[in-house]
Amino acid sequence: MQGGSLKLSAWNKKNVVKVAITYFLNVILMFLMFIAMAAINGASQGKNLEEQLKSFATLFDFAVLLVIMIAVTFIYFFFEDRDFLKSAANSEMLFLIMELGVIITYACGKYINPYIRPLALVAILTLFLSGSKDSVFVNFIFVILMFLYDSFTGNIEGYDAFDTVFFVATGLAAGVIASYSMKGLYSRLKIMLMSLLVSIPSLVSFVLPGVAFGDGKTIANIAAGVLSGPLATAIFIVLLPIFEGLFKKATCFKLAELTDHKAKLIRKLITKAPGTFNHSIIVSNIAEACATAIGEDALLARTCAYYHDVGKLRRPEFFKENQAEQDNPHNDLTPELSANIIKSHTQDGYALALKSGIPKEIADKCLEHHGTMPILFFYDKAKKFTDGEVPLANFCYSGPKPQSKISAIIMIADGSEAATRTLKDRTRENVTKAVKKIVSDRMQLGQFDECEITLKELNIIIHTVVNSLTGVYHNRVEYPKVSLEGLDIDDDKDER
Repeated sequence: MQGGSLKLSAWNKKNVVKVAITYFLNVILMFLMFIAMAAINGASQGKNLEEQLKSFATLFDFAVLLVIMIAVTFIYFFFEDRDFLKSAANSEMLFLIMELGVIITYACGKYINPYIRPLALVAILTLFLSGSKDSVFVNFIFVILMFLYDSFTGNIEGYDAFDTVFFVATGLAAGVIASYSMKGLYSRLKIMLMSLLVSIPSLVSFVLPGVAFGDGKTIANIAAGVLSGPLATAIFIVLLPIFEGLFKKATCFKLAELTDHKAKLIRKLITKAPGTFNHSIIVSNIAEACATAIGEDALLARTCAYYHDVGKLRRPEFFKENQAEQDNPHNDLTPELSANIIKSHTQDGYALALKSGIPKEIADKCLEHHGTMPILFFYDKAKKFTDGEVPLANFCYSGPKPQSKISAIIMIADGSEAATRTLKDRTRENVTKAVKKIVSDRMQLGQFDECEITLKELNIIIHTVVNSLTGVYHNRVEYPKVSLEGLDIDDDKDER
C-alpha cells in the first residue's frame, strides 16, 4: 500500500539506528553476492576470482557504484515517503525484493536462457507490496544494479558490456509496463494474462537484433522472450504470500482473504457476536462507498471496517447489539466500570488483530475509529450518581485520533450507523440530520485534526453515508393482512 503522507511522524534515535543498520547490512550482502557471482562465473570458465575480475580494483569500482545506488534509494524515500523509510522493516522488504530479483534473474540467465530472465519481477512485487510510484523507482534501481552485476562479473556468457545495455532498456520498459498495466488488478488470472505485455520489451530489445544479425538460436530466444513476462508473474504469485507474512503487508489478495467469512476472526464474530458482525457488515459497505467517492482504497476501507470492532469478542454481552432479549449486564455495574469495559474494546481489538496476524495498517483502525471521543451515556449516568465533579477524561477513549482518511471514514460510518439505528422515523431528512451531527460533533472535538481529510471530502462522505443508510433502512411497503386459508394454489395450477 502506497504511503506518501504529507504529515510526517517524528523520528527518534532508535529509528535512525535501525534504518542505518539495515542499509549497511544490505550493502554488505549485495557486495558479497557480487563476489559470489564472479566466483561462480569464473569457475565455469576455468578461471579463479582474480582472473574473472581482471583486477581487484574492480571490487572497489563496483563497491563505489553500489553505495551510490543505495544512497540514491535512501534519498528518494527520505524526500518522497519519509514515514515509509522510518520503518526498518519496509527498507528490508525492498532490499530483499531486489536481492531475490538479482539472484533469480542471474540464475535464469546463466542456467536457462538470457532472454527468459524475469526482469519485471521486482517491479511487480513492489507494485503490490508498496505501490506503483515506488514500483517504478525500485525497478530503476534494480535494473541499474543488474547492469552492474552483468558488466563487472560477466554474468551472461557471450555478451560484452555493450550488449548488456539492451538488458537495461528491457528491464526499464518491462518494469514500467508492469507497474501501470497491473495496477488495480485483483485477479491472478488477469495478472497472468497481462504479463504477456511485459514480454514485449524482451522481444523488441533482444530477439529482433538477433534476427537482424542472424542469431542461430532465434526460435529458442523468441520462445524465451515470450515467457519472460509470465515467468516473472508466476514467481511473483509464489513469493507474494511469503512477503505478506514476513512483513505483515495488506495487499489486495490479503484483503480478499481477510474479508472472507471463513477467516478466523470473522467466524468468531459470526458465532460469538452476531450483532457486532451485522453492524460491521453495514459499516463496511458504507466505508467502501465513501472510500470510492473520495478516491481512497475501497477494499482496504472495507476490510478495516470488518475488523474495527473485533475487540468486542472479549466481552460481547456488554455491547447492546449482542444482548438481544437478555438482561443488560451494565445495570449491575458502576458507570465508571461500564465505561472502562466499553473503552477497552479498541485496545482489545488492536491486540487481538496483531496476535491473529492481521496487518498493523488494519489493526490501527481498531484504536482510531473512536479517537478520543467521550462515552456520553455513562458520563451522564455518572453525573446523576454524584454531587461532585465528574472528570470527563475518565469517560473518553484513549485514542489515538484517526491518522488516515480511511480511519476518519470508519469513525463517521460507525457512529452514523449506530445513530440511525436508534431513529424511529428514518426518513432521508432525519438520517441526514443524524449524520451531520455525528460529523459536526467530531469536528468540534478535533477528531479529524491528525488526518488530511478536507471539508470537501467530509461533505462527500456525508452525502455517501446518507445514501447508504437510507438504502439499508428504507421504508418498506406495509403488506395487507390477507388470510391464505381456503386458497388452493395447487388446484389453480392444475386448471392452467
